[in-house]
Amino acid sequence: MGPVLAGVLQLLALIAALALAYVPLGTYMAHVYSSDRHWRVEKWIYKGIGADPDTGMRWPAYLRGVLAFSAVGVLFLYLLQRLQGQLPGSLGFRAIDPDQAFNTAASFVTNTNWQSYYGEQAMGHVVQTAGLAVQNFVSAAVGIAVAVALVRGFARSRTGELGNFWSDLVRGTVRILLPLALVAACVLVACGAIQNFSGIHEVGRFMGGSQQWNGGAVASQEAIKELGTNGGGYFNANSAHPFENPTPFTNIFEIFLLLVIPLALTRTFGIMVGSVRQGYAILATMATIWVGFTALMMWTEFAHHGPALELAGGAYEGKEVRFGVGSSSIFAVATTLTSTGAVDSFHSSFTGLGGGITMLGMMLGEIAPGGTGSGLYGMLVMAVIAVFIAGLMVGRTPEYLGKKIGTREIKFAACYILVTPALVLVLTAAAMALPTPGNSMTNSGAHGFSEILYAYTSASNNNGSAFAGLNADTQWFNSSLGVAMLLGRFLPMVFVLAMAGSLAEQRPVPATAGTLRTEKPLFTGLLVGAILIITGLTYFPALALGPLAEGLAS
Repeated sequence: MGPVLAGVLQLLALIAALALAYVPLGTYMAHVYSSDRHWRVEKWIYKGIGADPDTGMRWPAYLRGVLAFSAVGVLFLYLLQRLQGQLPGSLGFRAIDPDQAFNTAASFVTNTNWQSYYGEQAMGHVVQTAGLAVQNFVSAAVGIAVAVALVRGFARSRTGELGNFWSDLVRGTVRILLPLALVAACVLVACGAIQNFSGIHEVGRFMGGSQQWNGGAVASQEAIKELGTNGGGYFNANSAHPFENPTPFTNIFEIFLLLVIPLALTRTFGIMVGSVRQGYAILATMATIWVGFTALMMWTEFAHHGPALELAGGAYEGKEVRFGVGSSSIFAVATTLTSTGAVDSFHSSFTGLGGGITMLGMMLGEIAPGGTGSGLYGMLVMAVIAVFIAGLMVGRTPEYLGKKIGTREIKFAACYILVTPALVLVLTAAAMALPTPGNSMTNSGAHGFSEILYAYTSASNNNGSAFAGLNADTQWFNSSLGVAMLLGRFLPMVFVLAMAGSLAEQRPVPATAGTLRTEKPLFTGLLVGAILIITGLTYFPALALGPLAEGLAS
C-alpha cells in the first residue's frame, strides 16, 4: 500500500468514526444544557462555591462569572508554579521564573496551552496534575458555556437571561468532559501511553553522558489535552513523543478526540434552536473547510518538488516515521483548525506552503470545527456576518434564526472579527521592528518572519502550536504572548455574550417568502466564501511576506 493511499484511508476511517459519534454525543450535550435537574455531586460543588445554579443571568452577569473564574485560575496557577520548589512531587525542579509562570498561567487558563518550557524538565507532578490538567478541563468547559449562552440567545425571546454560568461550567466538566476523558485515558493506557507518578530515571549512558526520563500521569492529561482542544504536552515533543502517542492507531484516535466535541456541538446547536437542519448547515461549512484544507495539505506534503522528497515519497523532514506524511498532515490541519495546538510533527519543517496552510487555519479563527465551544460561537458570528452581507445584496433587513440582525449585532460581530487580526499584526510588527525579539529567530528571511508571525497567530487565536525554530522563552515573548492570549480569549467573549444578550431580548420574526433559507447549501457556500474572503483580505500581505514567499521560492 502506497503512502498516499494509506493517508486517504486513514482520513476516511476518521470521518466514519466522527459520523458515528455525531448524533449521540450532540444529542446528549443538548440534553445536558437543557435539563432542569442537578446531580448530587453538582449540588455539592454549588454549595462549596456558594453559587445558586437556578438563578438566571443576563449577559453582564454571565460575563462577570467567566472573567472572575478565569482570573482566579490565572492567579492560582501562577502561584502554584512560583511555589513549585516547596511542593511535594516537584521532582527536584525549581520554581518557574515570573515571566514564564505568567505566560504559562495565561496559556492554560485561556485554553491556548502555548509552552515556552520543556515539560519533562520544568514541571513536577503537582503542577502538572493539580494545575495544568485541571485547567485543561475547566478552560474547555468555559468555552462550551459561552457557546451555549450564544445559542440560548438565538433560541430565547423577550428575555435577557442566558442561563447560569456556574451551572453550565459544572455540567460541562462533570457530565461531558470527565466521563469522555476517563474512557479516552483508558484507551491510551491500553495502547501503551504511560500513567504513573514515578520519579526521574536514568535509562542509559552514551558518549560520556546519560539519558533520563520521568514518568507522570501522561495518558489522563493526553486525553483531556485533545478532548478539550487544549494541546499542552507533558513532554516537549508533545504528541510526537511515544509516551504520549505510542502507535499509528493512537495518532488517529487523538485526532478523533480533538474533533469530536466541536463537530458534535453543531447538532447541540440545531436541537437547542429547534431546527436540526440549521446544525447540519453549520456542520457542512466546517466540514467543507476542514476536508479542503486536509486535501491541500496532503498534496503539498506528498507532491512537493525536489529529488530527495520525490525519492522519499513525501516531505518527511520533521515527521514521525511511525505516522508518515498522510497522518501527520491530517493531524496538522486538525490541530490548527481547532484551538488544540498539539503536534505530532513539527510545522516549521513542513514545506513552505504546508506551513502556510497551518497558519491560515488559525487565521480563519479556528472555526472549522474550532475549539470546544469557541469554534461554534466563532462560526455563528461569521454566520451573522454572512446573513448581513446577503441582506445588503437584496436590500432586505437581514434575519438569522428568527432574529433581526441590526446595527447593534453587526457592531458586536465586527468587533469580534477585528480583535484577533489586530493583535496578530500589531504584535508581529512590533517584534520585527524592535531589536531584541529578532534575536530569537533561528532562521532569517521569509522563514524567520514566519516563525514570529506563527507565534502571535497561535497565541492570539488561543491555539498553542509553534514553529519550532523560535526561542520564545524570553521576557519579551513570555510577556507579549501572554497578553495576546488573554486578550485573544476574553475580548471576543465580551462581544459574543453582548450579542447573545441582544438577541435574547428580541421578539421572534416570522419567516416570509423573502427570508434567506440558512439551512440550504446556498447559505453554506455563502458562509464558506465570506470566511475565506474576510481572512484573505486581512492576512494576505503578512502571508505573502512569510510562507507564500518561501513556498514560491522553493
